Amino acid sequence: MVSETDLKHLQRCIELAEIAVENGDEPFGSVLVSAGGEVLAEDRNRVSGGDPTQHPEFALARWAVQNMTAQERVEATVYTSGEHCPMCSAAHGLVGLGRIVYASSSEQLSSWLSEMGVAPLGIQTLSIQEIIPGAEVDGPVSELAEQVRALHRQFHARNL
Repeated sequence: MVSETDLKHLQRCIELAEIAVENGDEPFGSVLVSAGGEVLAEDRNRVSGGDPTQHPEFALARWAVQNMTAQERVEATVYTSGEHCPMCSAAHGLVGLGRIVYASSSEQLSSWLSEMGVAPLGIQTLSIQEIIPGAEVDGPVSELAEQVRALHRQFHARNL
């Protein structure tokens, strides 16, 4: 179940995804929130520098390990504009982060890219639950997914 608070954090993720596009990166943004509702860290996609592992979810997982206890990580929530890729899901699970809430799914992204004539990602798209069995996950959020889709269209229109 996605709450008004969840929607507020997801909207920030979309703002970060917009910033990513403005900087020549793919439209992904993520926010890490404590159990008490404090925004602890946020990041955006940074793959345009040549390192394809510079995903915001991966960066937040690394930040969490360096700055949070194991219990704090379990109780935290990661919000993201797009469902974690397998690499980011694995990082999330390995560091023991809690709930994940995303605006758009990997399945939606694959469909959008296909519609735009963009080549497949080069890796198998898997759901978060396929990588982290038992993960608490909410998404996609239909009222926000169209905003994410528009950002992908904008990014790929510039880069095709």
